[in-house]
Amino acid sequence: MSTPRQVVLDTETTGLDPRQGHRIIEIGAVELISRRATGQHYHVYLNPEREIDPGATQVHGMTWEDLKDKPRFAEVAGGLLEFLGNAEVLIHNASFDCGFLDQEFGLLGIAPLREHCSGIIDTLRMAKELHPGKRNNLDALCERYQIDNARRTLHGALLDAQLLAEIYLAMTRGQESLLMDLSPAFVPGAQGGGGERPPVRVLAANAGEAEDHVNYLASLQKDSGGRCVWLAEAPLS
Repeated sequence: MSTPRQVVLDTETTGLDPRQGHRIIEIGAVELISRRATGQHYHVYLNPEREIDPGATQVHGMTWEDLKDKPRFAEVAGGLLEFLGNAEVLIHNASFDCGFLDQEFGLLGIAPLREHCSGIIDTLRMAKELHPGKRNNLDALCERYQIDNARRTLHGALLDAQLLAEIYLAMTRGQESLLMDLSPAFVPGAQGGGGERPPVRVLAANAGEAEDHVNYLASLQKDSGGRCVWLAEAPLS
């Protein structure tokens, strides 16, 4: 099973809502191929042609004075699209970044982001499904997956994209290997396996393992606010 080329992307902006005229001031993106960082990245600061909200400056540390000599989005749009190159794009809280990118593309008469990539994965949604009821911002996920984020004293698009790439690989670790490690003889429908599949050996859980399992399901039930799907049909006694 081949893994598509992926681009992990992040932006910083002048404020929270593109519908209020807020613009992108920084774009950072890193490339993954076959679940490995290639070292190729895209990074640019932008002149937003407007002031930056004080609240946004507190987050990323930049002001309009810092950015007045930077290129405008129109000057970098081609390079960004070339770097995307129809990759699968990974974004944390995708609706936020896509809203800003689609606005910038729209001002230039360019199609939305989804038209330039093979798909968009929202890693925030993925994290919420994996860790219901818990904090799932980048700092919390770095702590959960033991990823060093000591440099992240302020938000920065390239650094955040690099951290998100590590988080995504940690969240999805093992998924690719499940099929790749199977011998063709044991993949349903595979040809040329040679010989019949041996009988499956079933090992029953011991009393301690069974108790651990019950306790784990109980913790999931608590963290999900009573929505643990494994308990829907078989509640704990």
